[in-house]
Amino acid sequence: MGGLVLIGLIVAGLWPQPTPVETAPVQRGKVRATVNEEGKTRLKQRYLVSAPVAGQLRRISLKAGAPVKEGELVATIDPLSPSMLDARSRSLAVARRDTAAANLAKCRDAQTFATSELHRIEKLYADRTVAIQDLESAQWRDASAVRDTAAAESALRLAEADLADFHASADPVAAADSPALIKAPVDGKVLKVFEESSRVVAAGAALLEIGNPADLEVVIEVLSRDGAVIPPGTPIELEQWGGDEPLQAQVRLVEPGAFTKVSALGVEEQRVRVVADILTPPNKRPGLGDQFRVEAHIIVWQTEQALKVPAGALFRQGDQWAVFVREAGRAKLRLVKAGHASGTETEILEGLKEGESVILYPGDRIRDGQRLKDLKI
Repeated sequence: MGGLVLIGLIVAGLWPQPTPVETAPVQRGKVRATVNEEGKTRLKQRYLVSAPVAGQLRRISLKAGAPVKEGELVATIDPLSPSMLDARSRSLAVARRDTAAANLAKCRDAQTFATSELHRIEKLYADRTVAIQDLESAQWRDASAVRDTAAAESALRLAEADLADFHASADPVAAADSPALIKAPVDGKVLKVFEESSRVVAAGAALLEIGNPADLEVVIEVLSRDGAVIPPGTPIELEQWGGDEPLQAQVRLVEPGAFTKVSALGVEEQRVRVVADILTPPNKRPGLGDQFRVEAHIIVWQTEQALKVPAGALFRQGDQWAVFVREAGRAKLRLVKAGHASGTETEILEGLKEGESVILYPGDRIRDGQRLKDLKI
C-alpha cells in the first residue's frame, strides 16, 4: 500500500503542470498608426531690421520680448560726414584734374589732325593717287583719336568729381544730413537685438529681429519613406511642449527635397521636413515660443471600431502572423492577418473574434495544446 502511494506521488510530481500566462481580450476600439518624431516650433514670418545707411547708431533701448507696433521708431542712425581731404590730398586732386584737362586738349588736337588727314587721303584716293591701304590707315587713326578723346573726357569728369567731394565735405552745412529713422515693419515683439550699444555700423548691418510669437508653425524631420505617405491635412498631436494637454496641429506641406542626416547611432538617414500649422489657439498654449522642442505624433491612419489585440500577443509563424488563443484552459495556435499598428496595439483583419482571449508574450514556453493557468501578480 505504501508503495502505491509513493508511486502516485512520483507520478503527480512528474505530471506536466499548467503554465501560468497573462491574457488579454480581443476587443473593438480605437487604433491609430502614427509617425513619432521630435519637432521644433518656428515663427511663420520673421523680419530682420537692418541699417539703411552707414553711420553712428544711437543706443537701442528695446529689449528682447518688448512689444512694438507697425511704424514705431525702433532705431536711429546719424549718417557719417564724408571724409575731409587734407591739403596734400587736395593738391593731388587738383593735379589730377589739370593733367586730365591737358590730356584732353592733346587728344582733341590729335583728333583734329587725324580728321584733316583723313579728308586729304579721301581726296587723293578719289583721284586714284594713293592705295586703299593708305585710306584704311587714315580711317583707323581717326577712329582711334575719337576713342582717346572720349576716354580723356571721362578722366577729366572723374577728377572734377573728386574736387566736388572736397568742396562738399568742407561745407559743414552741406555735410550735415538728417538722421535715418528706422521703424518697425509689422506689429509683434522684438525677438533679438543684434546691436544694442551706440557705435558706428555699416550699411546693411543687422540691428533687430521682429516677429509675432503667437504666429507659430512646427517643423518635423521625418524619414523620407514616412514623408512620402504624409499628405497635407494630416492631423498631428504635439506633446512634451510644457503644458498638460496635447496641442492640435495639421500638416501644411511636406518639403519636396530630402537631406542626409546622421543619427545618434552614426547611421546616415534620408530625412524630409514636414511643416505643420498649430490649430490650438494661442491663449491655450501660453509660453510656447520660437524654436521650442515638441514631441510630434503624426496620425497617418486611425479608426474608432477596429478589432485589436495588444502588440505583445503577436509573433511570427513562418511568413505569417500568429497568436495563441486560450480555449478551455489550453493554448491554441491561430494564424491571423494583421493590419495597422499603433506601437502598443495591432489591428486584426482575420483570424480572431471579439471576446476571445489571447496570450501575451508567449515566447518559446508556450506550445499548441499546452495547459494554462492564470498568472498571479
